[in-house]
Amino acid sequence: MKKPATSGIKIVKNLLLVVFTFVLVVAIFSSLYSTAPAPKQVNLSDLANNINAQQVAKITVSGNTVDATLKDGSLIETQKETETSLSDTLKNYGVDPKTLSAIPLNIQGESGWQYWAGILLPTLITVLIIGAFFWFTFRQAKAGANQAFSFGKSNIKLFTAFKDRATFNDVAGLKEAKQELMEVVDFLKNPKKYLDLGAQIPRGVLLLGQPGTGKTLLARAVAGEAGVPFFHISASEFVEMFVGVGASRTRDAFATAKRAAPSILFIDEIDAVGRERGAGVGGGHDEREQTLNQILVEMDGFEKDAQVIVLAATNRPDILDPALLRPGRFDRRVVLDLPDINDREAILKIHARNKPLAKNTELRQVAVRTPGFSGADLANLMNEASITAARKGRKEVIQDDLYDSIEKVLLGPERRSRALSIHEKEITAYHEAGHALVAASLKHSDPVHKISIISRGQAGGYTLKLPAEDIHLKTRKQFLADLAVAFGGYSSEEEIFKDLSTGASNDLQIASDMARKMVVKYGMSEKFGPITFGKTEELVFLGKEISTERNYSEQTALEIDKEVENIINKAHEAAKKIIHQKRKVLDALAKQLTEKETIEKEEFDLLIKKFGIKQGEIA
Repeated sequence: MKKPATSGIKIVKNLLLVVFTFVLVVAIFSSLYSTAPAPKQVNLSDLANNINAQQVAKITVSGNTVDATLKDGSLIETQKETETSLSDTLKNYGVDPKTLSAIPLNIQGESGWQYWAGILLPTLITVLIIGAFFWFTFRQAKAGANQAFSFGKSNIKLFTAFKDRATFNDVAGLKEAKQELMEVVDFLKNPKKYLDLGAQIPRGVLLLGQPGTGKTLLARAVAGEAGVPFFHISASEFVEMFVGVGASRTRDAFATAKRAAPSILFIDEIDAVGRERGAGVGGGHDEREQTLNQILVEMDGFEKDAQVIVLAATNRPDILDPALLRPGRFDRRVVLDLPDINDREAILKIHARNKPLAKNTELRQVAVRTPGFSGADLANLMNEASITAARKGRKEVIQDDLYDSIEKVLLGPERRSRALSIHEKEITAYHEAGHALVAASLKHSDPVHKISIISRGQAGGYTLKLPAEDIHLKTRKQFLADLAVAFGGYSSEEEIFKDLSTGASNDLQIASDMARKMVVKYGMSEKFGPITFGKTEELVFLGKEISTERNYSEQTALEIDKEVENIINKAHEAAKKIIHQKRKVLDALAKQLTEKETIEKEEFDLLIKKFGIKQGEIA
């Protein structure tokens, strides 16, 4: 299908051609017709009188037209009799032959090019202009017809269109995922090795992972490693407002890949058309569902030895249609996890290749501070560090630039222009110091890496807690410690100011949600034990949770509320106890925060050691 931009360029070209033709016609007419004044029309008798009065300087005869130039420079014109010479005609009007012979007489033939041009050109130019108009009109109509016939063609692209070639060396981590895909690449390169053992080529490979984990990058790496034609298309390009277009484009895409076999067809964001059928608006006759049906047919319709692999990516495997995931279609599902600390360090090194880092820069420390970051987050982090260094006029990226970019990615840019009064600054300092002190006191809490009262994003201040190692499971004791830390700022305000501010609102919301999930979802309640409550319902085509089915009684709901309240109260009491017992440490932390606005991990550890506090001394 032709793009609208191309049609616009053609219209401009045609318009310029019409303007050029018009200018050319004007130039031709200007050369044919002079701007001299038209001669005065007179009778033959008037011409004879002028000749007898010796007022005529020159006479020109062209056919039956007689042009005379008078001695005063004026022009007159008349018509003589047909098939009669001018001299005979003037003799009949009484002109003396001697007087006539003294006047220069010029005879012009009627076959000159200007004569015929003057007659034919106006007609020809008109015909040409009309013809050009119809030609442009029919040309546009033909283009529209071709566009209509190509409407069902897929906008499929070859990998060669990519400017930068990627390989598995450009993808850090994901060892198991790369191993799975390397087998696919090897199958395409050496199919005989597998076919001799009775192995069949996998029909489809589905890349599953959170946004930013590198699904598209890994697909590009497969294209770079395979050495076979690699076609790529977005699933959203299949669907149009017209019924049947998506199915037609699907057929065209698969046919193109089959003609180039062995080949790979990559469909990005397949959930755009692969959502569960019957769950969206329009029922089974929805255009999107027809496109999905065609994909299912095409994948089942492969010949036994057809060397075409469908590679697809999605971050919503929960909403995909079961028929798409059954064996015989997407045989392999490659899961891309968030990178661990070693993978994060390797990813940072890849994105630091074209960035001048200072010699004392330690990417390992950046990897420690970025648990839960995806590959895209880490790429953004390195880019923000480079921007910060450039903004500050440095030629190298230093460690502090990397640390600042972590907080910028997590919370947003600093808002130093947000002026706080002395009292508000003091409240914020005690609030964040409370979080940090409770976190440092509890054994199962994450270590404190930074405390700041500088506004970032929506946060007036923040305490950066990061786990010492990557965590995939979370225990009940860790949840209880996090709850107590959440109430650290709230309890600190209670202890110092005997009052509360709105700064703790987000902490309270997080704590309430966490406590309720411990009871109804994770089975971590001492009262209820290993049981979950409620069943979540989702609209598949929206991908949103819209309701929770209550599969328990009103009495149980009341008991759940009481248990959630009990967990929250215990966490609050634990935080209050720590704040009250270590008031001197809290005052010292708040004072240093008020003066410096930011405390790093080393400074924080040194300060609490002065008061004899050991990290995690309370179990």
